[in-house]
Amino acid sequence: MITKIKQILSDSENFLGKVIEVAGWVKTVREQKNIVFLHLNDGSCFANLQILGDIKDITTGSAIKVLGEVVKSPSQGQCVEMRAKDIHIYGKCDANKYPLQKKTHSFEFLRTIAHLRSRTNTQGALARVREEMTFATHKFFHDNGYLFMPSPIITGSDCEGGGELFRVTTLPPKEDNLTKDYFGKAAYLTVSGQLNAETFACALGSVYTFGPTFRAEGSETSRHLSEFWMIEPEIAFCDIYGLMDTSEKYIKYMIEWALKNCHEDLLFFDNFIQKGLIAKLEKSAKNPFAKIPYTEAISILEKSNEKFEFPVKWGLGLQSEHERYLAEKYFNDIVIVYNYPKEIKAFYMRQNEDEKTVAAMDILAPGIGEITGGSQREERLDILLKKLKEFKLKPEDYWWYLELREYGSVPHAGFGLGFERFLHFVTGIENIRDLIPFPRYPGHLDF
Repeated sequence: MITKIKQILSDSENFLGKVIEVAGWVKTVREQKNIVFLHLNDGSCFANLQILGDIKDITTGSAIKVLGEVVKSPSQGQCVEMRAKDIHIYGKCDANKYPLQKKTHSFEFLRTIAHLRSRTNTQGALARVREEMTFATHKFFHDNGYLFMPSPIITGSDCEGGGELFRVTTLPPKEDNLTKDYFGKAAYLTVSGQLNAETFACALGSVYTFGPTFRAEGSETSRHLSEFWMIEPEIAFCDIYGLMDTSEKYIKYMIEWALKNCHEDLLFFDNFIQKGLIAKLEKSAKNPFAKIPYTEAISILEKSNEKFEFPVKWGLGLQSEHERYLAEKYFNDIVIVYNYPKEIKAFYMRQNEDEKTVAAMDILAPGIGEITGGSQREERLDILLKKLKEFKLKPEDYWWYLELREYGSVPHAGFGLGFERFLHFVTGIENIRDLIPFPRYPGHLDF
């Protein structure tokens, strides 16, 4: 039975003197006189297990199984090592061709070998952090009484109203008769599970979705992907203030979970990706998030004396440079901006009494800008119908969404957290294309 390296290193005293089997991929090979040292990694943790013995014909990248005795290590930085008794080679690796022979590679190069980059320290650490953040998400919502709702990936509606949708069709290239298409109407990959989640929230109280979403916006920035993952809770009997409190509680929970359960991987990111990362996370976990209305945010930006590329004016959306100034320079921590002008937000957001703003909120993080967007939803049928017309959307396409406002409508709210953007904050990795195993962006569909 194969034992995981993480188990050996975390409980080394109990493994001393035992003969066990380990399996993984060779990270390094070092020859010294009549003995060879291997560093083996199986993905279970950041650290490697040093193996020594009369080892032949094994190169970096090879996949092997080792039967050996666990002994105390005289070397610094490791408590135990393994003396090999028998080695089985599952897969050899040509050292002259293997593209990961060097210790360091640019992230740009590694994207060209996405099928192999998971063997690097960075991607291995990221995969473990991603798994812990996924587990923590489900645990947080489960422990707080939410029900998981698998929202559909194929949809007939545009949640955001931006029209940046991937079309799904079975029609031949030159056929445009939608009545002959698979669903008899236009179908798209979803940009959000929100509208569907609202139906369950308006019956079951508190629900959440966690799945892939798609945007065909053609952006080439380091903050955008064509396919990414979203966490979207919807909460019945909740207003914008309750939503801000819930989102802060969730994000702090996630950060604290990472600090507690991903310490070894976060140390790597702190040392090699973003200096001061752990201190930044500890600060955000400890301090209350600042909360300011959009109007105050505009005032801060106007008085900043910063030379922004994009104009700052009430009624205009906040650009990434504005969001980062607020989070990085003014507050130097996570900040929530709320009550945005209605013209720059989606149709479903609840109109405030001033009739100029909507009960929307964005959470801005240092180094990124927006990581979360949410709002109290418009539960009043007459105002929602008016908003649909203003956004030039057809009420008949949202007939079921409108019926929620006819049959027992309630105040409700929800937010969407971009999972990869949150991982950016937790790991310090700059480009979002390096935060998902197989990135999809314009012109790139190689793996």
